[in-house]
Amino acid sequence: MPPRVTVIVHGPDVRGSFAECLAGVLRQLPAPGRDGDREPGAEIVVVPTDAEAREATAHAAARDGRLLVVEVPDATPAPEARAVGARRAGGEWLQFLAGKDRLPAGSLHALTGAIQLCSVPAGRHHAEVILLNHVRSTWSTDGAPSPDGPLLDKAGHSPLPLVTFPGLLRLAPLLGTRLVRASFWRAHEEVLTAGNALYTAYALPLLADRVACSDQLALDVRAQRTATLPPPAADGPEGRVEPYVAAYRLLETSPATAPLRRTLYDLMTQDWLRIIAREQRGNDREFFFAAAEAARACKPEGHRAPEGIDGVRQKLLEAGSYERYVRLAEFNDRRRHWRSLAQKQKRALGAKVRAHRSRTARRAPLDPDLAVFTAYWNRGVTCNPGAIAAKLAELAPHIKPVWVSGRARVPLLPPRTEYVVPGTPRYQEAMSRATYLVNNVNFPTGWEKRPGQLHLQTHHGTPLKRMGLDQMPYPAAAHGLDFRQLLRRVDKWDYSLTSNRHSTLMWRHAYPSGYAELEYGYPRNDIYYAAGADLVRTVRARLGIAPGVRAVLYAPTHRDYESEWHPRLDLARLTERLGPDTVLLVRGHYFYSSGPSDLAGLRATRRVLDVSAYEPVEELALAADALVTDYSSIMFDYAHLDRPVVVYADDWEIYRATRGVYFDLMEGPPGAVARTEDELTEILAGEAWRDASAHTARAAFRERFCAFDDGHAAERVVRRVFLGAPEAALPPVVPLAARTPAPTPEEAVSA
Repeated sequence: MPPRVTVIVHGPDVRGSFAECLAGVLRQLPAPGRDGDREPGAEIVVVPTDAEAREATAHAAARDGRLLVVEVPDATPAPEARAVGARRAGGEWLQFLAGKDRLPAGSLHALTGAIQLCSVPAGRHHAEVILLNHVRSTWSTDGAPSPDGPLLDKAGHSPLPLVTFPGLLRLAPLLGTRLVRASFWRAHEEVLTAGNALYTAYALPLLADRVACSDQLALDVRAQRTATLPPPAADGPEGRVEPYVAAYRLLETSPATAPLRRTLYDLMTQDWLRIIAREQRGNDREFFFAAAEAARACKPEGHRAPEGIDGVRQKLLEAGSYERYVRLAEFNDRRRHWRSLAQKQKRALGAKVRAHRSRTARRAPLDPDLAVFTAYWNRGVTCNPGAIAAKLAELAPHIKPVWVSGRARVPLLPPRTEYVVPGTPRYQEAMSRATYLVNNVNFPTGWEKRPGQLHLQTHHGTPLKRMGLDQMPYPAAAHGLDFRQLLRRVDKWDYSLTSNRHSTLMWRHAYPSGYAELEYGYPRNDIYYAAGADLVRTVRARLGIAPGVRAVLYAPTHRDYESEWHPRLDLARLTERLGPDTVLLVRGHYFYSSGPSDLAGLRATRRVLDVSAYEPVEELALAADALVTDYSSIMFDYAHLDRPVVVYADDWEIYRATRGVYFDLMEGPPGAVARTEDELTEILAGEAWRDASAHTARAAFRERFCAFDDGHAAERVVRRVFLGAPEAALPPVVPLAARTPAPTPEEAVSA
């Protein structure tokens, strides 16, 4: 059978990138002879356009005979190379990959999954183009996220005319993120090859009757250092004018296309103004007037410039007022300079004031009955610190807890909570005088620990993904981390709390220092053994879940290559296929300030509930009959309930390659595993989510990761850290087989 996708690798070799590109693609193909009679997922067509690229292709082809190589003369233009490759392709869909770029790990699997997700039943319109996501890498960073994900997710997976969602033109114009149906390409080959990659990236969705969207990663754009690139073409930056104009001319001048023309016009003028701003003033006059002429020729009738300074710049461009534009730019430069200088002086003065207050507070003795608590970067009373504080009030009421809270979170604190806000005098006094400091992340680097202070690091999850120093080989995950500063913060820990032996061992090399390891379990999980049927029924009633309705908690994790959260599932379609007796509880990661934007139309059905802001998350787990997650540490906590867990691992290879993991989740999952939305639907619609195989996998997972949690973790922590009890006097850990978790919702109803 023909392959589903043909990846066409083309172009010259740029600083040795062609061989690296081919190697990355070949790694994603199944080993020869391993697929048997399965339908082939992908084929690779290579069109090298210089001697170095041909040499790299020859070496790769000698090792793997599945490369289909097409010979073209040196310096063949990129549009022609793409056209030649497309004629040789046998796949139903085409992806064009410049030899300087790479496919993210797992991308071929993601492409076939995107095709499946964006397919529709026979008899309905299908998409000719699927728009996908990407990351960007440089010589020093890997996998920086793009802002395209939320827009792709908002558009949904169903094929739609572009004019109904003109904002899709705002996606980065990268040809490698356009998956095009081969029959559509061949029908429009002459038009699609009439310009460079920028032109074709816009022409594909503009010409298509319908497009579909998926947030799957399809491309890793590799930016080369400017010093390594060949000299620019003779026409200079004008190469950014004509491609836009040519794409704009594909749109007929009619009321039906007006939204697309307005959007594309704003995009092209914004891009031209960015180019002008980057060029050295005095040398960009020629480009300015070329762009101005094109802007006047293309300006849609009745178009209104954007508000603010961007609109002023656009009007100056349309008028060809180069001298006025330069004066405006110089004025803005001066304004930014003086504003930056004022901000620096304000910060310096603030630092001096804070340092003086800190010195004053540090002269006072430590308060033996004061404890400072915080969690998740000052988000409130939650997680392990919250559970410890509750037990502290029971066992050591003489110790006063004070919580660090961000100012915006103060209204959300429980009534009568003592709190301090970072940067205030009360905060500095509390941090300087407290004997006990409890956090599930780290305190700021500037905090100076005093002799006699005890710092308890509770952590906030069992590590599947790489953490601490173990992130160093993964630039996308380590972006912005100062590892020397991290070690300085770790050196302030006195205690490190762990929930299983795996965590203990991982923390040792992720956070190497001289702290004491407390293998006591996670206090936040105590509720899973203490809760009764009344609490389970109460939480479900609070959420509006009727007795007998299955509640599935969907809680995905954060991805370093995504700038904002967007569900990796078509929630509307999933709920429709699962039927009225299933409710989805959708929980976004705490890194994001809001839940998914596409839930508004689903909330009225009461079958999809956005519980991203619901606290505590442990109550959501108690209310759920099953958990669907990807790589989130919630799976380790939920396993204590001994209820079904389904792993939705649609981008496992990408996540593993960009974030790094401590073990292969696919080899030891806590339950059934789905790699596509259709597989997930099939699992949840049938019995695979809770059958014997899922139970066996969960039992092995619990044996490995649920060793220390038995309902008494908080007590062990309080007696050891705050009351100084010896290890021998602490409650012993109850064996896993002897524990009784909270009742399931079904059991709670019948209780």
